[in-house]
Amino acid sequence: MPGGSPCGPCIGLLDYKTAKFALTRNRRVGLLHRLLQLGVLGYLLGWVLLVRKGYQDTDRAPRAVVVTKLKGAAAAEVRGAGRRLWDAADYARPPQGGNVLFLVTNFIATAEQAQGTCPESPSVPAGMCTEDADCPMGEPVVHGNGIKTGKCVMFNTTHSTCEIYGWCPVENSTLPRKPLLAEAENFTLFIRNTVHFTKFNFSRCNTLQTNDPSYFKSCTYDPSLNPSCPIFRVRDMVEATGETFGDLALLGGCIRVRIEWDCDLDRPVAQCQPQYSFSLQDRRYNFRTASYYWDSQRRLYRNLLKLYGIRFDISVHGQVLLPPPGLLLHRSCLPSCSLPMASCWHGFSPWLGSSA
Repeated sequence: MPGGSPCGPCIGLLDYKTAKFALTRNRRVGLLHRLLQLGVLGYLLGWVLLVRKGYQDTDRAPRAVVVTKLKGAAAAEVRGAGRRLWDAADYARPPQGGNVLFLVTNFIATAEQAQGTCPESPSVPAGMCTEDADCPMGEPVVHGNGIKTGKCVMFNTTHSTCEIYGWCPVENSTLPRKPLLAEAENFTLFIRNTVHFTKFNFSRCNTLQTNDPSYFKSCTYDPSLNPSCPIFRVRDMVEATGETFGDLALLGGCIRVRIEWDCDLDRPVAQCQPQYSFSLQDRRYNFRTASYYWDSQRRLYRNLLKLYGIRFDISVHGQVLLPPPGLLLHRSCLPSCSLPMASCWHGFSPWLGSSA
């Protein structure tokens, strides 16, 4: 305003304001007011703090280490090689164990293959022929076992196939009616899992800390009777997926093993235990492998195996809930919340030592 004081806008900085309350003597309004206050207080105490535990900090990114080992033995007839014993070095792939493990339950063997020429298998459509013109020289057989030589030859009295250059005789494709390693249902799988939550420097492992060297030689996992034993029977794992071992072992399959850690450190650390679940991911699983050797005339041979079996994929998930230091309900657990990961290796010599 023209002619006004230049300090007019500054005078308001020196004003003093205070709230003015109005007291209403009305029981209904007063009751509604108190109910609203109690509702807010109940929400904060009951839901946010007690149920949702909003005062806790969370770590949902565990670092996990999984070590596995299979044990058992079985005997089976191998075509061309007689009866053969299978132990952990034969049926477990890879042999060192990890979060992915393959157990052989069935196989097709083709013994004493050597590189040369032989008729293609009649089970390969692209290898069928009636004359030499059906077998162009140098053309690979689609889904077959070698390269065509340009000749159409008799495979047996009823089928003619292209002659090929490859590993001869061609691969045997006759699948056994029953799994050859049916005894594998009683094999045991040892799973050692260590998790570390870096946010809280908190570590746990799924094995019972014991000085008894015989414990891991005799225990078998049971969710009710023996939940701390990390040794699982293969048949129990298959049946936990809703399948039977005999059906799955014939053509193989893939089973997912999920280890879930859900730890609330408002409770004693001893209650922080893993939960296991098993689910079937696929009903067929196989691959081929071969062993090579030389005969006395320095000719290269191989024994071919098409292996069927169960693949175990082990995944680890979890979270840790930890109150701030001022709200710890169990202060006595604080020193034990940072267990050294090395302690998880204590007492495992029956499985991991020289006696394993």
